[in-house]
Amino acid sequence: MNNNSATDRIFDLVNTIIMLILVIITLYPIYHVLMASFSDSNRLIAHQGLLISPLGFSWEAYSRVLDNPNIFSGYRNTLIILFLGTFVNLFFTALGAYALSRKFLLRKPIMIAIIFTMFFSGGLIPTYLLINNWLHMGNSLLALIVPVAISTWNLIIMRTSFEAVSESLIESAKIDGSGEMGILFKIVVPLSMPVIAVMILYYGVAHWNSWFNAMLFIRNRELFPLQLILREILVMNDTSSMQLGDAMADQQGIRESIKYATIMVATLPILFVYPFLQKFFAKGVMIGAVKE
Repeated sequence: MNNNSATDRIFDLVNTIIMLILVIITLYPIYHVLMASFSDSNRLIAHQGLLISPLGFSWEAYSRVLDNPNIFSGYRNTLIILFLGTFVNLFFTALGAYALSRKFLLRKPIMIAIIFTMFFSGGLIPTYLLINNWLHMGNSLLALIVPVAISTWNLIIMRTSFEAVSESLIESAKIDGSGEMGILFKIVVPLSMPVIAVMILYYGVAHWNSWFNAMLFIRNRELFPLQLILREILVMNDTSSMQLGDAMADQQGIRESIKYATIMVATLPILFVYPFLQKFFAKGVMIGAVKE
C-alpha cells in the first residue's frame, strides 16, 4: 500500500518537474543542432528562436561534410590516437597504480611528488621544447599520446581501487609462484573491471576531445585529428573546402548548416559508446574514490 503523505507526494512531484526541466535544458542543445543540420540552409539562416523540427528536410550539409577528405583523415587520426592512446594510458596507469598500492619504503615521498604535478607543471614553453626539440616527437601522433600517458587524477583513483583488492589473494598468488606482473594482470585488473571501464571512458573522451596539443605539435595537415578540423570549421569559420562553387548569396546559409552537420558527425560516436560503459561508471568511481 502507498502510505505516502500529501507532503511526500508534493515533494516527489516537484522533484520530478525539476528533473524534467533539467533533462530538457541538457538535451535541447543537441536536439537543436540535429534539427538544424537537416534544415534547408536558406530557411535556417532566416530562422530565429526555438527549432522544433527541420526547416525543410535536406541532406545537403551532410553530403558536403562527408565529401570533405579532411573529415575522414581526421577520423582516422583520432581513432588511432583514441585506441593506441587509451591502451598506453591504461597500461602505464595500471603499472603505476599497482606499485603505489603496495607498501614499500619510499611510497609516501613518491606519492607526494606525483600529487605535486597536479598543482605545478613545467609550463607551456618548456613542454613544447621538450617534446618538439629534445624528444623529436613534433609533427607526429606520438606527441599526442606519450606526454599524456598518465593522468595523476586517474592514477590516484586506480591506486585506491587496487588497494581494495584483498591482500590474501595477492599473498596466495605469490606462494603459487606468480610474479608481480602476473598478479597485476591476472588478479588485480580482473577484480577491478568497473574502475578500468571508468578509466577507458575518461581517457577515451579526453583523447576524442583533445585539440590543443595537436594545434601545438602537428604541422602536417594529413595528421590533423578530427577536433582540429572541427575547430577550423566552427571557431575559425573556415568551410571553404565544402563550399566550392556556391553563389555568394548561398554561402552564409550553407556555412551554418555545415557547422551543425560537422558537430553531429564529430559528436555521435562518443555518445553511442557512453551507454555501454555507463553501468560501470558510478560503481567504478565509488570504488576508486573511497578506500574500503
